[in-house]
Amino acid sequence: MDHADTTDATPTGDAPASGPLAGLRVLDCATLFAGPLAATLLGDYGAEVIKVEHPRRPDPSRGHGPSKDGVGLWWKLLGRNKRTITADLSTPDGREVLLRLAAEADVLIENFRPGTLERWSLGWEELSAVNPRLVLARVTGFGQRGPYARRPGFGTLAEAMSGFAAITGEPDGPPVLPPFGLADSIAALSTAYAVMTALAGRERTGRGQVVDMAIIEPILTVLGPQPLWYDQLGYVQPRTGNRSANNAPRNTYRTADGSWVAVSTSAQSVAERVMRLVGRPELVDEPWFATGAGRARHADVLDEAVGGWIARHTREEVLEAFEEAQAAVAPIYDVRDVMRDEQYRALGTITEVEDEELGTLRMQNVLFRLSETPGAIRWAGRPHGADTDAVLGELGYSAAEIDRMRRAGAL
Repeated sequence: MDHADTTDATPTGDAPASGPLAGLRVLDCATLFAGPLAATLLGDYGAEVIKVEHPRRPDPSRGHGPSKDGVGLWWKLLGRNKRTITADLSTPDGREVLLRLAAEADVLIENFRPGTLERWSLGWEELSAVNPRLVLARVTGFGQRGPYARRPGFGTLAEAMSGFAAITGEPDGPPVLPPFGLADSIAALSTAYAVMTALAGRERTGRGQVVDMAIIEPILTVLGPQPLWYDQLGYVQPRTGNRSANNAPRNTYRTADGSWVAVSTSAQSVAERVMRLVGRPELVDEPWFATGAGRARHADVLDEAVGGWIARHTREEVLEAFEEAQAAVAPIYDVRDVMRDEQYRALGTITEVEDEELGTLRMQNVLFRLSETPGAIRWAGRPHGADTDAVLGELGYSAAEIDRMRRAGAL
């Protein structure tokens, strides 16, 4: 298998944190995806992230999806750039460990059900008392207040409740859920942004604050103006499959060699180029062709024209012809195609990371490139509790104290 050339990619390896967030300390007390991924994003750009897990119930993401030699691969991505310690926060010793960590931290990310930290005497009152500059990011399914606040919340529920599933799928088919953590990932990006916003506020006020992130909300934001449409017009967006209600042709089409490509014509000029390319220039002169909505109402005609032409050509021929015509097209990739694509290779999107358990790993690189202070992947996800003794030693605990707490089940 060919490995991507990472010569021009963001540097990786075991170099000390040197990104723009170097010096920022983040405590990741969350599990599964939204909260932990937000911490990963911060760690990728230099933040020191300490992952706090239960000593007997580690983050379930360690066991999600395929594994190799008993090591969960999802965790290698989600746990990268994090030191890992164990502490049972419901015990007095575990509570004291977290308070000591919080006293020296900038950010704490958690996703317990509302009221859980308070029950352990680790709520905002106690945390801010030991560190008034702390930013506490609380990531839950439904937020910290309201009738659903204490319900178990997962990204799937947000994908259902936000309206995403209702508009996804074929018109005569059922609502469709994504086969990956879409709402969780959007919430993670939003949480990282919210944390940085709160830290910017701290620069002015000198005090930290609480971030209340409900997973049901960010995905609703990225769905666009649906509430506005409904408020002003009573319009409820239907399922349209791969088509768009705003422009056409916009669909996936099968090529002569059995591949699939996606075509988009959001711009009027691109729509005109596509129709000329596929040999139907007369359609451009139709009055309805002048607007995206008009084209969408005649999607059957346009799909027949575009789909018929694409079906007579191989994928390579389609891509070359569209590029020459300056029309928008992309092949439908699976992960094998992503791993060998020349554009992803040029960007360094997939990079290599050396791992003490599994050797060389290939995974997604940091999210964006910075010209002066780039991020880096210093290591992949580490074993459960691998850094407990080191981190607690830095907090002033003696080896005897650490051993006592471990025998008592607090670590």
